[in-house]
Amino acid sequence: MDKALKIPDDQYRRWITELSNRYQRSQIKAATSVNREMLAFYWSLGRDVVEMKAESQWGSRFYDRLSQDLQKAIPNAKGLSSTNLKYMRRFYQLYSIRPQVVDELSLPSAGENHPQVADQLADALDPGIFLIPWGHHRVILDSVNADAKKALFYIRETIENNWSRAVLQNWLDTDLYERQGKAITNFALTLPTPQSDLAQEMTRDPYNFDFLTIRAHYDEKELKDALMDNVQRLLMELGTGFAFIGREYRLVVGRSEQFLDLLFYNYLLHCFVVVEVKVSDFDPRDMGQLGTYVAAVDGIMRKESDNPTIGLLICKTKDNVLAQYAVNVTNAPIGISEYQLNNLLKDEFKGKLPTIEEIERELRD
Repeated sequence: MDKALKIPDDQYRRWITELSNRYQRSQIKAATSVNREMLAFYWSLGRDVVEMKAESQWGSRFYDRLSQDLQKAIPNAKGLSSTNLKYMRRFYQLYSIRPQVVDELSLPSAGENHPQVADQLADALDPGIFLIPWGHHRVILDSVNADAKKALFYIRETIENNWSRAVLQNWLDTDLYERQGKAITNFALTLPTPQSDLAQEMTRDPYNFDFLTIRAHYDEKELKDALMDNVQRLLMELGTGFAFIGREYRLVVGRSEQFLDLLFYNYLLHCFVVVEVKVSDFDPRDMGQLGTYVAAVDGIMRKESDNPTIGLLICKTKDNVLAQYAVNVTNAPIGISEYQLNNLLKDEFKGKLPTIEEIERELRD
């Protein structure tokens, strides 16, 4: 007679958890492998189209004919529409490699097959190309104007931040590539080399505040209120690694109280970041205030495990030459950026739009 089933102990539960995790990892690896091989096939098909001069050889309806013939020859295959075939040609053209490199890799010629195409291409091309889905590639192809460097930037950001296609599209629409790392700073002079490079890459110029909707003649309080109402979008715009600590953050400095506009901690840089927002043009006098706040956070809040605190001044506009002189004469690590804000309401609409609380009340009623 079988023994009575015992209640599983902790060891058994841990084993089940480990098996579940192991299975999920194997599924991810399998999906990644399939994606790599599919993208390698798409790349090689695009190469065939280009090398065989297929469009000029078989006429303007070539893609429609190729799509029909491939679907008959490979009935269970997906992604062989004429539109997708055109994307494959563009995919190859954007990430093409020199002919002599192809020869060295022994990649198949048009019409041939090779079981290790993905592995060989990954060695010759940026490996990140094979780590994002095809749908992401199509979004990038539509936006980068054959700029491979720009495309690779978005590929790496997608991998690092696990962007969905919608999030990727948002960053493409807001020209993140052109804005990333562009703030005027003194980080190279005031921070050790590893942190200075990472801190510079963290910055953006301009910061895009188009997720806000406020009146045209807004003041500083209205802008900060709107940013706090959209703090999740603000954190996305600031970039990876930012954690919000507080607004008008109170610090007791000597016999006085100081209030920091916005205080963050960046867990990738392992440092506090003091952000001051100004609705006016850049004024060098603001540097003294921000530098004092940075020094105060360093002296009061910074622990031994933290890197030096960074200050970021975000203003409406700036003179880049004046801003560069201003950061060069301070010992505090400070960056200066502008912000852009286009979704402005006419002043007469102020107070006429329902608040979030009013909308929620209406829904409850």
